[in-house]
Amino acid sequence: MATHRLAIIGGDGIGPEVVGQGLRVLDAVQDRHGFDTERTDYDLGGRRYLETGEVLSDDTVAALDDADAIYLGAIGTPDVPPGVLERGMLLKLRFTFDQYVNHRPVKLYPGVTSPIAGLTPQRCDFVVVRENTESVYAGAGGTLHRGTPAEVATQESLNTRHGVERIIRYAFDLADGRERRHLTMCHKTNVLINAGDLWWRTFHEVGEEYPDVTRDYVHVDAACLYFVTQPERFDVVVTENLFGDIITDLGAAVQGGMGLATSGNLNPAGDHPSMFEPVHGSAPDIAGTDAADPTAAVLALSLLLDSLGEVEAAADVEAAVASWLVERGDGRHATTAVGDRLVELVAAD
Repeated sequence: MATHRLAIIGGDGIGPEVVGQGLRVLDAVQDRHGFDTERTDYDLGGRRYLETGEVLSDDTVAALDDADAIYLGAIGTPDVPPGVLERGMLLKLRFTFDQYVNHRPVKLYPGVTSPIAGLTPQRCDFVVVRENTESVYAGAGGTLHRGTPAEVATQESLNTRHGVERIIRYAFDLADGRERRHLTMCHKTNVLINAGDLWWRTFHEVGEEYPDVTRDYVHVDAACLYFVTQPERFDVVVTENLFGDIITDLGAAVQGGMGLATSGNLNPAGDHPSMFEPVHGSAPDIAGTDAADPTAAVLALSLLLDSLGEVEAAADVEAAVASWLVERGDGRHATTAVGDRLVELVAAD
Protein backbone atom coordinates (compact mmCIF):
# COMPACT_ATOMS: atom_id res chain seq x y z
CA MET A 1 0.00 0.00 0.00
CA ALA A 2 1.39 3.38 -1.00
CA THR A 3 1.76 5.95 1.76
CA HIS A 4 1.96 9.67 0.97
CA ARG A 5 3.33 12.21 3.46
CA LEU A 6 1.21 15.35 3.56
CA ALA A 7 1.88 18.67 5.26
CA ILE A 8 -1.38 20.31 6.31
CA ILE A 9 -1.51 24.10 6.73
CA GLY A 10 -5.03 25.15 7.66
CA GLY A 11 -3.92 28.73 8.14
CA ASP A 12 -6.29 31.56 8.98
CA GLY A 13 -9.99 32.33 8.90
CA ILE A 14 -11.98 29.74 6.99
CA GLY A 15 -8.79 27.92 5.93
CA PRO A 16 -8.92 25.22 8.64
CA GLU A 17 -12.65 24.73 8.05
CA VAL A 18 -12.43 24.08 4.31
CA VAL A 19 -9.27 21.98 4.61
CA GLY A 20 -10.99 19.97 7.32
CA GLN A 21 -13.73 19.00 4.88
CA GLY A 22 -11.12 18.17 2.26
CA LEU A 23 -9.43 15.81 4.70
CA ARG A 24 -12.75 14.07 5.33
CA VAL A 25 -13.04 13.51 1.59
CA LEU A 26 -9.44 12.28 1.56
CA ASP A 27 -10.29 9.72 4.26
CA ALA A 28 -13.09 8.37 2.10
CA VAL A 29 -11.19 8.27 -1.17
CA GLN A 30 -8.05 6.67 0.24
CA ASP A 31 -10.13 3.92 1.82
CA ARG A 32 -11.77 3.28 -1.52
CA HIS A 33 -8.55 3.26 -3.54
CA GLY A 34 -6.26 1.48 -1.12
CA PHE A 35 -3.57 4.03 -0.32
CA ASP A 36 -2.66 5.76 2.92
CA THR A 37 -1.51 9.21 4.03
CA GLU A 38 0.63 10.41 6.90
CA ARG A 39 -0.42 13.95 7.83
CA THR A 40 1.48 16.55 9.80
CA ASP A 41 -0.27 19.75 10.85
CA TYR A 42 1.62 23.05 10.81
CA ASP A 43 0.43 26.09 12.76
CA LEU A 44 1.28 28.87 10.33
CA GLY A 45 -0.35 32.11 9.24
CA GLY A 46 -1.41 35.50 10.47
CA ARG A 47 -2.63 34.41 13.88
CA ARG A 48 0.67 32.70 14.68
CA TYR A 49 2.63 35.70 13.39
CA LEU A 50 0.70 38.04 15.67
CA GLU A 51 1.36 35.77 18.66
CA THR A 52 5.03 34.99 18.05
CA GLY A 53 6.39 37.47 15.49
CA GLU A 54 7.50 34.53 13.33
CA VAL A 55 6.23 33.92 9.80
CA LEU A 56 8.15 30.85 8.61
CA SER A 57 11.35 29.58 10.21
CA ASP A 58 14.09 27.73 8.39
CA ASP A 59 13.42 24.69 10.62
CA THR A 60 9.79 24.66 9.50
CA VAL A 61 10.83 24.96 5.86
CA ALA A 62 13.11 21.95 6.32
CA ALA A 63 10.30 19.96 7.91
CA LEU A 64 7.88 20.87 5.12
CA ASP A 65 10.47 19.74 2.58
CA ASP A 66 10.09 16.18 3.87
CA ALA A 67 6.47 16.09 2.73
CA ASP A 68 5.32 14.69 -0.60
CA ALA A 69 2.79 17.54 -0.94
CA ILE A 70 1.44 20.51 0.98
CA TYR A 71 -2.30 21.10 1.44
CA LEU A 72 -2.99 24.75 2.28
CA GLY A 73 -6.23 26.43 3.36
CA ALA A 74 -5.81 30.20 3.45
CA ILE A 75 -3.35 32.73 4.84
CA GLY A 76 -4.10 36.24 6.03
CA THR A 77 -5.68 38.29 8.81
CA PRO A 78 -6.66 41.98 8.74
CA ASP A 79 -4.21 42.84 11.53
CA VAL A 80 -1.11 41.78 9.55
CA PRO A 81 0.30 44.41 7.16
CA PRO A 82 0.19 43.56 3.44
CA GLY A 83 3.24 41.70 2.17
CA VAL A 84 4.37 40.19 5.47
CA LEU A 85 2.71 36.81 4.96
CA GLU A 86 2.70 36.93 1.19
CA ARG A 87 6.45 37.40 0.88
CA GLY A 88 7.47 35.78 4.16
CA MET A 89 5.52 32.58 3.65
CA LEU A 90 3.77 32.01 0.33
CA LEU A 91 6.48 33.39 -1.94
CA LYS A 92 9.21 31.96 0.28
CA LEU A 93 7.75 28.47 -0.15
CA ARG A 94 7.32 28.91 -3.90
CA PHE A 95 10.90 30.09 -4.33
CA THR A 96 12.57 27.72 -1.86
CA PHE A 97 10.76 24.66 -3.21
CA ASP A 98 11.14 25.83 -6.82
CA GLN A 99 7.40 25.66 -7.42
CA TYR A 100 7.80 27.39 -10.75
CA VAL A 101 4.42 26.34 -12.15
CA ASN A 102 1.17 27.85 -10.97
CA HIS A 103 -1.50 25.60 -12.46
CA ARG A 104 -4.99 27.16 -12.49
CA PRO A 105 -7.91 25.34 -14.13
CA VAL A 106 -10.70 27.55 -15.46
CA LYS A 107 -13.62 25.18 -15.86
CA LEU A 108 -17.34 25.88 -15.85
CA TYR A 109 -19.01 22.82 -14.35
CA PRO A 110 -22.58 21.79 -15.24
CA GLY A 111 -25.03 23.28 -12.76
CA VAL A 112 -22.89 26.36 -12.10
CA THR A 113 -24.15 29.74 -13.24
CA SER A 114 -21.50 31.98 -14.78
CA PRO A 115 -21.92 35.76 -14.73
CA ILE A 116 -21.34 35.55 -18.48
CA ALA A 117 -24.83 35.26 -19.99
CA GLY A 118 -25.34 32.11 -22.02
CA LEU A 119 -21.95 30.57 -21.22
CA THR A 120 -22.00 26.77 -21.29
CA PRO A 121 -19.50 24.24 -19.88
CA GLN A 122 -18.60 23.22 -23.43
CA ARG A 123 -17.25 26.74 -24.04
CA CYS A 124 -15.19 27.09 -20.85
CA ASP A 125 -12.60 24.43 -20.02
CA PHE A 126 -9.01 25.61 -20.08
CA VAL A 127 -5.91 25.86 -17.88
CA VAL A 128 -3.75 28.90 -17.17
CA VAL A 129 -0.08 28.07 -16.57
CA ARG A 130 1.59 30.96 -14.77
CA GLU A 131 5.34 31.31 -14.26
CA ASN A 132 5.61 31.36 -10.48
CA THR A 133 9.12 32.42 -9.41
CA GLU A 134 10.26 35.36 -11.59
CA SER A 135 8.95 38.66 -13.03
CA VAL A 136 8.22 41.46 -10.54
CA TYR A 137 7.69 38.90 -7.78
CA ALA A 138 11.43 38.21 -7.66
CA GLY A 139 11.74 41.23 -5.35
CA ALA A 140 14.22 43.29 -7.38
CA GLY A 141 14.01 47.04 -6.85
CA GLY A 142 13.90 49.47 -3.98
CA THR A 143 13.09 52.96 -2.77
CA LEU A 144 15.00 56.20 -2.49
CA HIS A 145 14.03 59.22 -0.34
CA ARG A 146 11.10 57.25 1.10
CA GLY A 147 8.40 59.40 2.66
CA THR A 148 9.56 62.60 1.00
CA PRO A 149 8.25 64.51 -2.03
CA ALA A 150 11.28 63.21 -3.95
CA GLU A 151 10.50 59.54 -3.28
CA VAL A 152 11.44 57.07 -6.02
CA ALA A 153 10.21 53.46 -6.09
CA THR A 154 11.37 50.82 -8.55
CA GLN A 155 10.11 47.26 -9.08
CA GLU A 156 12.02 45.35 -11.71
CA SER A 157 10.74 42.41 -13.71
CA LEU A 158 13.36 39.66 -13.91
CA ASN A 159 12.97 37.08 -16.67
CA THR A 160 15.62 34.43 -17.39
CA ARG A 161 15.88 32.13 -20.37
CA HIS A 162 15.97 29.21 -17.94
CA GLY A 163 12.80 30.30 -16.15
CA VAL A 164 10.90 31.23 -19.29
CA GLU A 165 11.84 28.09 -21.19
CA ARG A 166 10.91 25.65 -18.46
CA ILE A 167 7.43 27.14 -17.90
CA ILE A 168 6.80 27.24 -21.65
CA ARG A 169 7.99 23.65 -22.00
CA TYR A 170 5.68 22.58 -19.17
CA ALA A 171 2.79 24.31 -20.94
CA PHE A 172 3.56 22.59 -24.25
CA ASP A 173 3.74 19.21 -22.51
CA LEU A 174 0.39 19.88 -20.86
CA ALA A 175 -1.23 21.00 -24.12
CA ASP A 176 0.20 18.01 -25.98
CA GLY A 177 -1.67 15.69 -23.60
CA ARG A 178 -5.03 17.41 -23.98
CA GLU A 179 -7.58 16.75 -26.69
CA ARG A 180 -7.36 20.12 -28.44
CA ARG A 181 -3.55 20.42 -28.34
CA HIS A 182 -3.65 24.21 -28.41
CA LEU A 183 -1.38 26.64 -26.52
CA THR A 184 -1.75 30.40 -26.23
CA MET A 185 1.01 32.66 -24.96
CA CYS A 186 -0.19 35.77 -23.13
CA HIS A 187 2.13 38.77 -22.68
CA LYS A 188 2.49 42.43 -23.71
CA THR A 189 5.19 42.17 -26.36
CA ASN A 190 4.31 45.46 -28.03
CA VAL A 191 5.29 47.46 -24.93
CA LEU A 192 7.46 45.20 -22.78
CA ILE A 193 9.90 44.71 -25.62
CA ASN A 194 12.80 43.18 -23.70
CA ALA A 195 10.99 40.57 -21.62
CA GLY A 196 8.40 40.18 -24.35
CA ASP A 197 11.04 39.38 -26.95
CA LEU A 198 12.55 36.70 -24.69
CA TRP A 199 9.15 35.12 -24.16
CA TRP A 200 8.22 35.36 -27.86
CA ARG A 201 11.42 33.78 -29.15
CA THR A 202 11.40 31.03 -26.55
CA PHE A 203 7.74 30.24 -27.19
CA HIS A 204 8.30 29.68 -30.90
CA GLU A 205 11.67 27.95 -30.56
CA VAL A 206 10.30 25.41 -28.08
CA GLY A 207 7.11 25.14 -30.14
CA GLU A 208 9.08 23.65 -33.03
CA GLU A 209 9.55 20.56 -30.86
CA TYR A 210 5.77 20.12 -30.57
CA PRO A 211 4.43 19.90 -34.13
CA ASP A 212 1.02 18.61 -32.95
CA VAL A 213 0.37 21.63 -30.71
CA THR A 214 -1.04 24.70 -32.44
CA ARG A 215 0.19 28.08 -31.21
CA ASP A 216 -1.53 31.40 -30.63
CA TYR A 217 -0.62 34.69 -28.99
CA VAL A 218 -2.73 37.37 -27.26
CA HIS A 219 -1.77 40.57 -25.46
CA VAL A 220 -2.81 40.45 -21.81
CA ASP A 221 -5.40 43.19 -22.25
CA ALA A 222 -6.96 41.29 -25.14
CA ALA A 223 -6.92 38.13 -23.03
CA CYS A 224 -9.10 39.89 -20.46
CA LEU A 225 -11.60 40.58 -23.23
CA TYR A 226 -11.50 37.07 -24.71
CA PHE A 227 -11.81 35.33 -21.32
CA VAL A 228 -15.24 36.94 -21.12
CA THR A 229 -16.39 36.94 -24.75
CA GLN A 230 -14.64 33.88 -26.21
CA PRO A 231 -13.39 31.54 -23.45
CA GLU A 232 -13.65 28.68 -25.94
CA ARG A 233 -10.68 30.23 -27.72
CA PHE A 234 -8.37 28.85 -25.01
CA ASP A 235 -7.12 25.38 -24.14
CA VAL A 236 -3.83 26.02 -22.30
CA VAL A 237 -2.59 29.55 -21.64
CA VAL A 238 1.00 30.26 -20.59
CA THR A 239 1.99 33.62 -19.15
CA GLU A 240 4.37 35.43 -16.83
CA ASN A 241 3.90 35.87 -13.11
CA LEU A 242 2.11 39.21 -12.74
CA PHE A 243 -0.16 38.80 -15.75
CA GLY A 244 -1.03 35.29 -14.60
CA ASP A 245 -1.91 36.53 -11.12
CA ILE A 246 -4.39 38.99 -12.62
CA ILE A 247 -6.05 37.00 -15.40
CA THR A 248 -6.62 33.90 -13.27
CA ASP A 249 -8.87 35.88 -10.94
CA LEU A 250 -10.83 36.95 -14.00
CA GLY A 251 -10.96 33.29 -14.99
CA ALA A 252 -12.32 32.46 -11.54
CA ALA A 253 -15.14 34.94 -12.02
CA VAL A 254 -15.97 33.50 -15.43
CA GLN A 255 -16.17 29.95 -14.05
CA GLY A 256 -18.59 30.95 -11.31
CA GLY A 257 -16.60 32.67 -8.58
CA MET A 258 -13.71 32.28 -6.16
CA GLY A 259 -15.56 29.51 -4.34
CA LEU A 260 -14.73 27.21 -7.26
CA ALA A 261 -11.20 28.41 -8.04
CA THR A 262 -8.30 26.17 -7.12
CA SER A 263 -4.60 26.02 -7.85
CA GLY A 264 -1.44 24.00 -7.66
CA ASN A 265 2.01 25.48 -7.10
CA LEU A 266 4.03 22.75 -8.75
CA ASN A 267 7.59 21.51 -8.61
CA PRO A 268 7.50 19.23 -11.67
CA ALA A 269 10.91 17.71 -10.90
CA GLY A 270 9.58 16.32 -7.63
CA ASP A 271 12.70 17.21 -5.64
CA HIS A 272 10.59 19.43 -3.37
CA PRO A 273 6.89 19.26 -2.48
CA SER A 274 4.21 20.96 -4.53
CA MET A 275 1.53 22.99 -2.75
CA PHE A 276 -2.21 22.96 -3.41
CA GLU A 277 -4.79 25.49 -2.26
CA PRO A 278 -8.11 27.16 -2.93
CA VAL A 279 -7.60 30.78 -3.89
CA HIS A 280 -10.55 32.41 -2.14
CA GLY A 281 -8.64 33.87 0.80
CA SER A 282 -9.28 33.56 4.52
CA ALA A 283 -12.69 35.36 4.63
CA PRO A 284 -12.41 36.28 8.35
CA ASP A 285 -15.92 37.75 8.35
CA ILE A 286 -17.49 34.29 8.03
CA ALA A 287 -14.89 32.22 9.90
CA GLY A 288 -16.45 29.96 12.50
CA THR A 289 -20.00 30.31 11.13
CA ASP A 290 -20.09 27.05 9.12
CA ALA A 291 -20.86 29.16 6.03
CA ALA A 292 -17.68 28.74 3.97
CA ASP A 293 -17.92 26.75 0.75
CA PRO A 294 -15.28 23.96 0.82
CA THR A 295 -15.68 23.10 -2.87
CA ALA A 296 -12.50 24.81 -4.06
CA ALA A 297 -10.48 23.17 -1.27
CA VAL A 298 -11.79 19.76 -2.33
CA LEU A 299 -10.90 20.50 -5.96
CA ALA A 300 -7.41 21.40 -4.71
CA LEU A 301 -7.31 17.95 -3.10
CA SER A 302 -8.07 16.46 -6.52
CA LEU A 303 -5.08 18.28 -8.02
CA LEU A 304 -2.93 17.11 -5.11
CA LEU A 305 -3.90 13.47 -5.58
CA ASP A 306 -3.23 13.65 -9.30
CA SER A 307 0.27 15.00 -8.63
CA LEU A 308 0.96 12.02 -6.35
CA GLY A 309 0.00 9.56 -9.07
CA GLU A 310 -3.38 8.70 -7.52
CA VAL A 311 -5.08 9.49 -10.81
CA GLU A 312 -8.25 7.44 -10.29
CA ALA A 313 -8.76 8.85 -6.81
CA ALA A 314 -8.29 12.38 -8.16
CA ALA A 315 -10.88 11.74 -10.85
CA ASP A 316 -13.33 10.39 -8.26
CA VAL A 317 -12.95 13.51 -6.13
CA GLU A 318 -13.54 15.81 -9.10
CA ALA A 319 -16.52 13.69 -10.20
CA ALA A 320 -18.01 13.97 -6.71
CA VAL A 321 -17.65 17.75 -6.83
CA ALA A 322 -19.21 17.85 -10.30
CA SER A 323 -22.19 15.78 -9.09
CA TRP A 324 -22.62 18.01 -6.05
CA LEU A 325 -22.58 21.17 -8.17
CA VAL A 326 -25.44 19.81 -10.28
CA GLU A 327 -27.61 18.86 -7.30
CA ARG A 328 -26.94 21.74 -4.90
CA GLY A 329 -29.28 24.29 -6.50
CA ASP A 330 -29.14 28.00 -5.71
CA GLY A 331 -29.45 27.78 -1.92
CA ARG A 332 -26.72 28.24 0.66
CA HIS A 333 -25.26 25.15 2.31
CA ALA A 334 -23.34 24.73 5.53
CA THR A 335 -19.66 23.86 5.29
CA THR A 336 -20.11 20.59 7.13
CA ALA A 337 -23.19 19.65 5.12
CA VAL A 338 -21.25 20.05 1.87
CA GLY A 339 -18.49 17.90 3.33
CA ASP A 340 -21.03 15.26 4.37
CA ARG A 341 -22.43 15.05 0.86
CA LEU A 342 -19.03 14.98 -0.86
CA VAL A 343 -17.94 12.14 1.41
CA GLU A 344 -21.08 10.22 0.46
CA LEU A 345 -20.49 10.79 -3.23
CA VAL A 346 -16.83 9.74 -3.09
CA ALA A 347 -17.61 6.62 -1.07
CA ALA A 348 -20.50 5.53 -3.32
CA ASP A 349 -19.93 2.61 -5.71
